[in-house]
Amino acid sequence: MKREWLTKGKGLLVAASLLAGLLAGCGGNEGGTGGGSGDGSSSGGSGDEQIKLRVVESLTSPNRTALIQKMLDDFQAENPNIKVELISPPFDQADNKIRQMLSAKEDVDVLEVRDLTVAEFVNNGYIEPLDSFTSGWSEFDTLSNVSKSVGMIKDKLYFIPNGLYQRQLFYRKDWLDEKGLKVPTTYEELYEIGKQLTDPANNRFGFSFRGGPGSQGVTDAMVLAYNGDKVNLEDAQFLKDGSTIYSSPEAKQAMELYLKIYKETSPPDSINWGFQEQVQAFTSGVTAFLLQDPDVIQVLTEKMEEGTWATAPMPLGPSGKALIAAGGAGWGIAAHSEHKEAAWKLIEFLSSEPRNTQFSKDFGMVPIHSTAAEDEYFQSGPYKTLLEMTDKPDIFLNYKPPYQYPGTGQWSQVSMESQQAMLMNAKTIDEMLADWSAYWEEEKAKMNK
Repeated sequence: MKREWLTKGKGLLVAASLLAGLLAGCGGNEGGTGGGSGDGSSSGGSGDEQIKLRVVESLTSPNRTALIQKMLDDFQAENPNIKVELISPPFDQADNKIRQMLSAKEDVDVLEVRDLTVAEFVNNGYIEPLDSFTSGWSEFDTLSNVSKSVGMIKDKLYFIPNGLYQRQLFYRKDWLDEKGLKVPTTYEELYEIGKQLTDPANNRFGFSFRGGPGSQGVTDAMVLAYNGDKVNLEDAQFLKDGSTIYSSPEAKQAMELYLKIYKETSPPDSINWGFQEQVQAFTSGVTAFLLQDPDVIQVLTEKMEEGTWATAPMPLGPSGKALIAAGGAGWGIAAHSEHKEAAWKLIEFLSSEPRNTQFSKDFGMVPIHSTAAEDEYFQSGPYKTLLEMTDKPDIFLNYKPPYQYPGTGQWSQVSMESQQAMLMNAKTIDEMLADWSAYWEEEKAKMNK
């Protein structure tokens, strides 16, 4: 997967990586929608017919939900015949809630599909291909290549991202300046410098650890970086020799360091932390280093004093490499929706270039339209680090995440449970890595049937 992003001057800004991660119909594009399902049940909400659309989001948070609701209010103001209800389950329960709604064919029209769930939903026939709709969308050609590829399974597009994500290192600049320490460039330095900043008596720790939901983001990043050039960039859960990335000696080295980072530089209760706790620890002055996507930028800007924090590229492995990839979530249409035309009209509205660019600024993501490159906002500040990584493709290797595997959606839970057992000494590192290898070997076998 190529790694393009908003291009200015040199060209690539987040192709399969940099944002990694939004989503024109009624506002800027009044030319109508694209094709429909052809089943006669869909309606675009024109005329006097009253339509109700139900929308369910996955990556819920109070600020984000408010931003989405504002756009939905704008849509309804421009489309008085369409009423939109937003369903916002708690973040940790959202994907399971969406699965249940789709499985039971509950009343839902537009849903937030994630790169982690798209293959599963396609495999189960839950979501509608969008290709017939996008063929009539005037702004489709301005979507970045990575924006299209994130939502694509077997050459069909199933969701339009509402933003792109790619990890970087956030650090307490004031803490490092105070002690005269440099910004870590490797995982080993992250550990060593984190130890120097750890002072449990004063509730200060080096690393904002995340042992709960979503913890695979760090473990996989470390395993990939330690394997370096050995990774098959087109099928990145596997090495070029066909074995899994978890089966190598380098994977064990990475997890040995990961264990030390937890035990020696992280708050003990962070074994259960999810996204909110991890970020709050950083913003409240408990932790010095945070590995996260750019959606935290807005929170950090609001809650921390200017100059106290900064960003840096992802840490490198022993071979001087790091592997980076773009990810995202976005809007898809439920296969059983009775209002597919109206659902697409909403998606087109949310995905227009001006709305997506503003949403990306407000929430802290990389926009999905390449035309946003002209906006100076994304050329400086905390976003600049993402461009720096994209500018060095020989060091920051762009890889294709395993979106094509239906089991990707369950990987977070599988990885978390095994990892927590290892951190609590109920399982060895070798046993944990064996579990992970077995999981992906089975996924590969299913794909090859």
